[in-house]
Parts: sequence; structure tokens; C-alpha cells
Amino acid sequence: MSAIFHAGISGYRGRMGRAVSQVLDARDDVVVAARIDWGDEADLSLCDVVIDFSTADASLALAQAAAERGGPALVIGSTGFTPEQEAALQQAAERIAIVKSGNFSLGVNILIGLVQHAAQRLDAQDWDIEVAEAHHRRKIDAPSGTALMLGEAAAEGRFSDLADLRLKPYDGITGERPVGKIGFSSIRAGGVIGEHTVMFASEDEVLTLSHSAIDRSLFAKGAVAAAAWVRTRRPGLYDMQDVLGFRQA
Repeated sequence: MSAIFHAGISGYRGRMGRAVSQVLDARDDVVVAARIDWGDEADLSLCDVVIDFSTADASLALAQAAAERGGPALVIGSTGFTPEQEAALQQAAERIAIVKSGNFSLGVNILIGLVQHAAQRLDAQDWDIEVAEAHHRRKIDAPSGTALMLGEAAAEGRFSDLADLRLKPYDGITGERPVGKIGFSSIRAGGVIGEHTVMFASEDEVLTLSHSAIDRSLFAKGAVAAAAWVRTRRPGLYDMQDVLGFRQA
């Protein structure tokens, strides 16, 4: 059996926080040492690692508090960070190990690799890329963090930055679609857990790569796996490609 470690859950009252609680409570190698909600005071010294599904503001505050005391390690699943907040997280990761991902699903992370390879091999002059996603009505940011990850993978496959290729949302008289750009569309409705599709479309054919989440526990299981991995890592900002061994050191 693996060595027992102590985990905290930030945002434990949320949907993902509750799912993480269920996964952790079912494991014999984890002690849940802290359950934290927005505004709560928590003794971080009790934890080897904290799994955080809260908000961008709360996640950054947690990362800065952990960095100030040299731990614990963090797994961050919050999305909607501004560029300034991303920079601040990177600074915190100079002192603690952080796994940050917009999606902890194994299937999604494989999809990211497929999208990058497809974008690299399909000529941007001939193939348009559109990323579509759907989530439940309670999600507060759009496009989703996963959609942006897929867009970044497509842009990387075209040896560019997403900021240079990302199209504004289609609305009104937009004119002809620019060549080589990446479009996004979002749906918010009901209780949809998560649907992501990347379409590569030419004049002659369409290639569609997609992923559907059936149960929210798949994200929680991935986050717990990331927690078990990151708790012994050196300071740095990691993602699920690192956790799953897809990225070579």
C-alpha cells in the first residue's frame, strides 16, 4: 500500500469539491486533514497537499499563502485566471509544487495531444479549426479552461501562440473567416458536465475530435492522482501532461 498522506480540499462545498471528498474518503492511503471554503482560515501545516476547486481569486490567495510558508503542494482545478494571476501563480510555483490544469481527465489529456498533432499536419491555409464546448448553467467562465487548453494545443501544433490565432466570438456581420485562425463557441445549459469538440474543416472534408464527460468523478479521480504525484515533487508549475508522463523531462 502507498504511504499515507494528508490532503486538504479547498472549495469543498462546491460540486467538484464534494466529488473530490467522495474519492478521498474511499481511499485508504489518504487522510483528509482540512476542508476549506472561501474565506475560511485553514491550518495548512496539517496538509501535504491541497486540492483546490474554488475560484481564481481564492486559488491565488491559497497559492500565495502556501508559498509564503513553503508548502503544502497544490492541485489547482480553478479556471478563469487573468494573465496577471497566471504570472502570480508562476511566482508562487518557484517555492512550492503546483499542478494546475483546466481538466484532470485522462481522455481529455490524450485529446489534447491528438489535437496538437492534427493541427501540425493539416495545412492552416486549407483547414479551419473550431473549438466548441458545453457545460452546466452554473459555470461562470467561458470558454472553459479545457477549451482554451485545446485551443492552445492547436496553436502549438501550428507553431504559434493562441493569443495570435484566437478569433473573437461570431456576432453580427463578421465578414469572411480569416485564414489560419482558431474559433471558439460555448453553451451553458442545464446540468451538462462537460462536452468538448475540436473541428478541423476544409472545403472537402471535416475531421472531428471530441470528448464527453459522463460522471464528474472522473475529474476528481484525476485530481487525486495528481495530488499523490505532486506532493513529493520539487517546486514548479506542472500540469496533467507531467502527471501522466506524457511530457519528457
